[in-house]
Amino acid sequence: MASGVDTVIHMGVISTPRQAGGRMEMKDINVIGTMQLLAACQRTPSVRSLVVKSTSMVYGSGPKDPAMFTEDTEPRHQPVSGWAKDSVEVEAYVRGFGRRRPDVRIVTLRFANIIGPGMRTGMTAYFRLPVVPTVAGFDPRLQFTHEDDSLAAVRVAAVSEHAGTFNIAGDGVITVTQAIRHMGKLPVPTPRLALDALRQVGSIGADFSSEQIRFLTYGRVLDTSAARDTLGFTCEYSTVQAFDDFARWARSG
Repeated sequence: MASGVDTVIHMGVISTPRQAGGRMEMKDINVIGTMQLLAACQRTPSVRSLVVKSTSMVYGSGPKDPAMFTEDTEPRHQPVSGWAKDSVEVEAYVRGFGRRRPDVRIVTLRFANIIGPGMRTGMTAYFRLPVVPTVAGFDPRLQFTHEDDSLAAVRVAAVSEHAGTFNIAGDGVITVTQAIRHMGKLPVPTPRLALDALRQVGSIGADFSSEQIRFLTYGRVLDTSAARDTLGFTCEYSTVQAFDDFARWARSG
């Protein structure tokens, strides 16, 4: 190729089947699309940097999780379905590309759930439900990345000289019940089996996949010190500030 492209930013991994038209189409976009992109990069000698948008979902969620996940933490509850599993496969293909093209600087950004007025995801749909169910007996800690910070992190990664995998999240945490109250609503504790049945009700828009229910049960908190110390990046919005910006927009609507 004679395009002279030296930096590729891969942000084409989608999070819900509804965006693609179904689970098979979603997997084709996420996994097969990544393979095709990496093949094109491998054939392009001018490529020197690759930035990949990934997700903290690759760590999974479960009762044996550490208090905070570092980039080197091995998942104790490996994702087995959906977007999370696709993201694990995407990262594996990216590592394989790195072995074939060691001359390319690769940065993988593992974002906590991205949120903000412009985001339309299964998670934002969950918090916008008229009645917000929670997993009875659990109130997990969550983290969020503001949509503006997600773009800023990609920009920093693209112009940086550093390579590696980095967790990206706003400082601090918020629990599920706190987040629901910030929305001006009340949490409704619900048996986990009842939540599991909601995945069949696709019209509600919210994500009640098995991986998401585990996340709403056990939560996930990231150690973001590597992004700060190596990339020099810190989110402008804390987790609570990012969620409140989304909540103000949702309440005004």
